[in-house]
Amino acid sequence: MRTKLARSAATLATALALVAGNAAGAVAGNPGSTGNPGETGGTGTTGHAASAVNAFRPSGDDARSDPAPSLPEVRAALIRVMDAGAPGAFAVVRDHLHPELNGSLAVGEADLDGTPMWADARFRVGSNTKMFTSVLALRLAEQGRFDLDKPLRDYLPSGTIPASWPITARQVLEHRAGVYDHVNDLLEQSGEETTAAFEARIRDTVYDPRALVSLSVKHGLQFPPGSAYAYTNTGFVLMGLVAEHLTGRPYAELLREQILAPLGLRRTSFTVPEKRIVGPHASGYLTHDDPREPLLDATEQTGSWIWSAGGIVSSARDLDRFLTALLAGSAGGLISDDSLRQMTRSLPTGVPRIAYGLGLRQIALSCGVVLGHGGIVQGYQSQAFATPDGHRTVVVFANASNNGAVTQGLMDALEPAFCGPVQASVPRHSSSATHAPSVDNQASNQASNQASVPAVPAVEDARM
Repeated sequence: MRTKLARSAATLATALALVAGNAAGAVAGNPGSTGNPGETGGTGTTGHAASAVNAFRPSGDDARSDPAPSLPEVRAALIRVMDAGAPGAFAVVRDHLHPELNGSLAVGEADLDGTPMWADARFRVGSNTKMFTSVLALRLAEQGRFDLDKPLRDYLPSGTIPASWPITARQVLEHRAGVYDHVNDLLEQSGEETTAAFEARIRDTVYDPRALVSLSVKHGLQFPPGSAYAYTNTGFVLMGLVAEHLTGRPYAELLREQILAPLGLRRTSFTVPEKRIVGPHASGYLTHDDPREPLLDATEQTGSWIWSAGGIVSSARDLDRFLTALLAGSAGGLISDDSLRQMTRSLPTGVPRIAYGLGLRQIALSCGVVLGHGGIVQGYQSQAFATPDGHRTVVVFANASNNGAVTQGLMDALEPAFCGPVQASVPRHSSSATHAPSVDNQASNQASNQASVPAVPAVEDARM
């Protein structure tokens, strides 16, 4: 069991070597930079030894041979995202074993002033934050500070949750504790437009995390803990409070000292409740409930309404680094091999092809499963996933939210990015993420003897 916050210099050097060189790559299929608009950069990407990547890499007949990404199909998915209403979008593919397969694509605009989208823009990552919060929780468990399977109330300030609640940290991290999502109260008031709710309760309001928990507690537990899956942001606010209570340190400091600084994530920050995003970034736009109204600029907001469940700002480059180190287990310097096994032990969610572990989502693609998370926060949405061995990461992003077709378009980019050309995928949906292919379409595919790859259902990470 590790008791120190920082790893040895040798271990840290190994972890950083795993993700070195992901700053350079191919833009729109050509060598170049993923830097700011107008910048040019190097053309190479530094690789690393496969033996240092992940303790769980299969071998022999079980080894996974990842196909080359189909960048034209990824680009087509991004174009659909724009057609659905997003000003711009990008995708970044990093393959640490085969850097020649790296690719970055950016389409459209980063803001409504006409700034071209670029693939290394900073953005609000939303519920991708949950992976970071889970890492902090698992590190505390490794240090013996708390037990994932004992009542969570014992590790929180007195009165945070009812003394009668038997929920555990493991159930919370799996979204199986029955905790009501406070976000429903903030964003889905009956008869009120989401854009109006944003201005009234999200943009400028600064919430104390315990006040967010109180919004949830008044609804009571929604089902017996452990008996079902129901996505809830409040659970990860609770985990942030646990981390603060057990260490006596602010969440932002823990995040910086235990994850951001050791991994060199210089474009990642947690500045809640500061409203501005510092440095070059994409603007985020909230889709108005009335389609006749223009997009609402939601870039500036306190982020306190989502706190340790969704308040991080980052970039594709830094998310690649984080995922690669995370999935390397002990060699990555974040969590132990045993913690990684627990984190990746996924349970069904009720959504086809999607399972969930400890703050980590699993998606079943045609070429195998990928691990990561998605994030939808007002104005922004993204998906950040990796192969289980951490060799390939994919980050896709759009600067518009409250738009199911945009969400589906980003999900549609994952299959070609990880699995290569899709010979015959089902029709792309314009709204609902969970509709199955129609009988007519299925029959047509079968009649033509073409392989059919079903679309991955979209999952809305802010509200589900």
